Amino acid sequence: MTIIRPAQRSDASALSELARKAYAHYTERMGKEPAPMKEDYRALVETGGVWVAERDGVLVGLLVLKLEPDHVLLDNVAVSPDAQGSGLGARLLEFTDDQARQHGVAEVRLYTNEAMAENLAYYARRGFVETHRAVDHGYRRVFFTKRL
Repeated sequence: MTIIRPAQRSDASALSELARKAYAHYTERMGKEPAPMKEDYRALVETGGVWVAERDGVLVGLLVLKLEPDHVLLDNVAVSPDAQGSGLGARLLEFTDDQARQHGVAEVRLYTNEAMAENLAYYARRGFVETHRAVDHGYRRVFFTKRL
């Protein structure tokens, strides 16, 4: 059984490892490490908004959510390669929608790298609409929004 819970300080190294594994296959395609591989997960956990999916005591997914006055920014969603294809990504997106509703906002925003073509189609299938593309922090990003 998979549970989703707030990340704890003790999860930081496992979060970093999960992100490295989940995003590693994009490094060659992008020509550099994806931004989530470089994050300081200890600092993120301390500021809040980090959630983990845990199965049998092992972290298999992560979410970084930022609550804004009019939307929730899904800053990072990652699923361990061992858990990909299990529906966990969809469950984490549903959890994000629930968090937005609980905080009284009706929009979820996210971005992904344009080199992550499979993500572009994945988000579109889940109700996200592309709003624009831009270079942001040195990455070619595609921005999406979803009205709840």
